[in-house]
Amino acid sequence: MSILVVGSVALDSVSTPFGEREEALGGSAVFFSLAASFFSEVRVSAVVGEDFPNEHLRLLASRGIDLEGLQRRAGRTFRWRGCYDYDLNEARTLETQLNVFEDFRPELPEKYRDSEFVFLANIDPELQLSVLEQVRSPRLVLCDTMNYWIENKRDQLLKTISRVDIMLINDAEARQLTGEPNLIRAGRSILHMGPQRVVIKKGEHGVLMIGPDSFFSLTAYPLENVFDPTGAGDSFGGGFLGSLSRFSRLDEDILRRSIVYGSVMASFNVESFSCDRLCELAWEDVEERFREFMAMTRFA
Repeated sequence: MSILVVGSVALDSVSTPFGEREEALGGSAVFFSLAASFFSEVRVSAVVGEDFPNEHLRLLASRGIDLEGLQRRAGRTFRWRGCYDYDLNEARTLETQLNVFEDFRPELPEKYRDSEFVFLANIDPELQLSVLEQVRSPRLVLCDTMNYWIENKRDQLLKTISRVDIMLINDAEARQLTGEPNLIRAGRSILHMGPQRVVIKKGEHGVLMIGPDSFFSLTAYPLENVFDPTGAGDSFGGGFLGSLSRFSRLDEDILRRSIVYGSVMASFNVESFSCDRLCELAWEDVEERFREFMAMTRFA
């Protein structure tokens, strides 16, 4: 099964109480595709500058990630600089250099247009809509967003939300989008905007999935060592959608199982800076943590 991700490829400079990294490989499309590559074929639509290191391209290609849709343009690659305090749930953005990403317009290669699963990462909702106009008949579309688009492009975002199957959003954004302080009520409100399911990320407190007649809550995997939360939400999305792509049916049990896989991939992601931990994983590591997660949350 093929998964298309449209998002950012970046060079991140991150500091946490446990260390720092300069111009490490990052971006929503990177974290998502590395996590999803454990489950399925992944296709990337994004843009980088002429300064983007070839070693990063080789790394992504080594995981079987299709980079035909990755545009290389004259100029500098998108850069983000941020820091975390001991409360690792929220980053403080210190600097954003959009560079070539500012003029990014997704132009899908012909074979990408038949992708069965689509992840619209956190980009301008107008660009998300343009992707939906280019793909032919995807089985499932998963969409992410952020506070900036909710505040500044609400109408366009609502059009996008009305056309996706699952909305992926964090707790603060869900409250901002709906004006509901209670997350369950916020999730129900988002369902009325069009999606079949709403998945609300709560950082170290886990995740909620809300459907028209269903509710699922999962704790986060308990970790003793958390170094860098950057990309955790996109890694969750990659594990979640990657798992879904392996099944011919998408019933409630499969959706819940895939939520666990998403949480597994996010838990690995935060154990090191950048995508280092995802890059050194083997499938056996993923399955072992999945079994641990299932054992930890089971009760009679």
